[in-house]
Amino acid sequence: MLWARGAATVREVHEELKDQRKTGYTTVLKLMQIMTEKGLVERDVSRRSHVYRALVSEAETQTRLVDDLVSKAFGGSTTRLVMRALSARATSADELSELRRLLTTLERERDAGGEG
Repeated sequence: MLWARGAATVREVHEELKDQRKTGYTTVLKLMQIMTEKGLVERDVSRRSHVYRALVSEAETQTRLVDDLVSKAFGGSTTRLVMRALSARATSADELSELRRLLTTLERERDAGGEG
């Protein structure tokens, strides 16, 4: 949510999440505090209601999570992760086209690097 909004108070985050997750305010506050301690978000304490802003980009966070998931749940195999993801849900024609483009790009990059 902070990636989309740029910055938000705990109350704003809670209001947006409460219908989706049935999460209490204190739970959201605690998670925001933990993320602050881990350096994932920063807290502006200059106002009465503290404002939080993401310090780590969405792309960097996704990369870290995927790396961790591949290592821990798929024995380091990206192929197993992708195969499981594709078999777990229906994939649209647009998504399949995007995957084909990505594979073509990756193959070209690999071939340009002298492998193959």
